[in-house]
Amino acid sequence: MSAQIRLRLLPSARCLFDEPVQVKVAGLRSKQLVTLRARSTDERGVAFNSSATYCADGRGEIDLNRDASLSGSYVGVEPMGLLRSLKADTLHKYFYKNKALEPFMVNFSVHEEEGGILAEVTNERRLMGDGVRRVPVRQGNIQGVLFTPPGEGQFPAVLDLCTFMSEKRASLLANKGFIVLALPVFTDKPKLERMNLDDFGEAVKFLQNQPKVSSKGVGIISRSKGADIALSLAAFVPGVEAVVWINGCSANVGIPLYYKDRQILSPLMFDFTKVIPSESGANIIKHAVENPLAEENKGSIVPIERAGSHFLFVASEDDLNWDSKGYLDDMVARLKRHQKKNFEIVMYPAAGHLLEPPYGPHCPSALHGMLRFPVMWGGEPQAHAAAELHLWKKIQDFLRTHLSCNPAQSKSKL
Repeated sequence: MSAQIRLRLLPSARCLFDEPVQVKVAGLRSKQLVTLRARSTDERGVAFNSSATYCADGRGEIDLNRDASLSGSYVGVEPMGLLRSLKADTLHKYFYKNKALEPFMVNFSVHEEEGGILAEVTNERRLMGDGVRRVPVRQGNIQGVLFTPPGEGQFPAVLDLCTFMSEKRASLLANKGFIVLALPVFTDKPKLERMNLDDFGEAVKFLQNQPKVSSKGVGIISRSKGADIALSLAAFVPGVEAVVWINGCSANVGIPLYYKDRQILSPLMFDFTKVIPSESGANIIKHAVENPLAEENKGSIVPIERAGSHFLFVASEDDLNWDSKGYLDDMVARLKRHQKKNFEIVMYPAAGHLLEPPYGPHCPSALHGMLRFPVMWGGEPQAHAAAELHLWKKIQDFLRTHLSCNPAQSKSKL
């Protein structure tokens, strides 16, 4: 490495997962071509890499906030492109970063044209800010993790319904001043005979009873299968004030739903003859879900018109997992027929299914957690990243508005 060449991450090499850094290089020759690389390893030991070629300016400096990548994992001005484009050597790999106690560690390096390393620095991207408390919860039918912001409170309460257990979104929301319970829809050994809404209702009551909660109303954030559970909670269980529905279905998918020992919704099933294979080996399953509006499937539709909650409906138009926009359109039309105005809509034309907190690696395809074969998630990478950044702020604003949050309480420091 060259002592005079400096690679810096501003304002600090240590930040929260959802915060940007400014990548700058100094000490190069005027107009020198170099390659910037990023590499990281996920929680399953899979290595992810990205690279981009840049030309230094007349002073021998590169600033990713200003300068365009000439080639590599992306082209053009994209300040956080090295993170967004992190990719495994093998296809259909999702970057697993789900444990809040372990930071997302990314090594950035600068290389000369021959490949030799000129400078490097490690970016520590934390999921938990200082003072956030993480407490595993094993109580009754609840198996989740509770995140509480620092301070006396009072804080708004949010139930994070993740399809499979992940602490990422919940811990990041706790940094913003929310008490959040991360709760998986499916455990490691999912029960497929029936799903009990009572178990999720128990989680709502658990949050309502937390001493630092600011109001008795609970918010829910959900995506995919978790989204129809969130709708069902709003329709059948008291205490749900706000629901963020991201790329889900308007009906109960796959498994009969029970509440108070009786079936309340039949399952909307799949027709696997409508799965479309792709050249990459991943499948498009969007069209395999049966039509909930067909007469024989109407018993699966969640009656959200009976809910008093506020809804934020979010749909990606390049979602290849669900017909999310179609389901959104159906729900909006139904609410309007019932003279309901308790909803907001956000649509992202070029985004895919996996909308997550910003600045993580984009995942176009991966092994499906339930179907056990690779599926296409969709999304044009740069547009998808922009959608994640926009949505992350929108979610926080929506939850604060409808859960009576005081913005002055909602900042947590590293």
